[in-house]
Amino acid sequence: MLRRSGTRRFLKRGGLISLALNSPEPDLPPPGFLPDPEVTETDIWLRRLPVAFNGLRIVHLTDVHHSLFTPLADIQRAVHLANLLRPDLVALTGDYVTLSRTYIWPVVRALGKLRARLGVFAVLGNHDFQVDADQITQALSVQRIRVLRNSHFALRAGSAHLWVVGVDDLWWDADDLPAALRSVPAREPKILLCHNPLGVRQAAAQGIDFVLSGHTHGGQVRLPVVGSVYGRTKLGKRFVEGWNRLDGTQIYVSRGIGKVLLPLRLGCPPEIACLRLRRP
Repeated sequence: MLRRSGTRRFLKRGGLISLALNSPEPDLPPPGFLPDPEVTETDIWLRRLPVAFNGLRIVHLTDVHHSLFTPLADIQRAVHLANLLRPDLVALTGDYVTLSRTYIWPVVRALGKLRARLGVFAVLGNHDFQVDADQITQALSVQRIRVLRNSHFALRAGSAHLWVVGVDDLWWDADDLPAALRSVPAREPKILLCHNPLGVRQAAAQGIDFVLSGHTHGGQVRLPVVGSVYGRTKLGKRFVEGWNRLDGTQIYVSRGIGKVLLPLRLGCPPEIACLRLRRP
């Protein structure tokens, strides 16, 4: 039986709330133009999760959108805060730059400072395809970030496996989930990285256990009565932000870090999602 846990939220402005890391808190880099991202912590209960992976901590960053609207200092600070969470795995779900190739290498060098025991995994978003998908892939790979382009990677602990699957962007019709799942045993647990939450439809049809997405920015600008100016999906408001499920597949949609179209966030702070996998 799959269950949703309560979500704990910590809004950090100027310092990190203690997370009982049993180590002195290092000095934080100075804040940029945005307030510090909100760290949301959620337990994800997966029926098929092997005992060896119980408690696995995934830190999810998405939609950093390095550009004039999202300066590098804000991204560097988000990376620093993510590392303080001591992730086992970091998941990056696309849209690293906006409009220009000149932003690629600076943002990728910043993301290259992410540290996780089992590695950093990435997929591409629609803005990455608009700018230069191949160059972004190359840059991420140079930083030892594993880019999953319609492909998969097996996390192993003894005889147990947890599969990390990634697909290219849906808007560009570049996604190929069947190819990404080729040779992955149907009965073993799978986590899908997919920039667009619309991918949950295919994921549910293919028996994916859990999906990590971004793309919506949580709406980015939320007005009284009107609600989100943009960021809505064809699946409805419940897939714009946070935890949800479709059939037997769970999904978490992060609000992300950066901004597009408008140089501000309103009523919708940036987010670093920290997700702990649990056995029921």
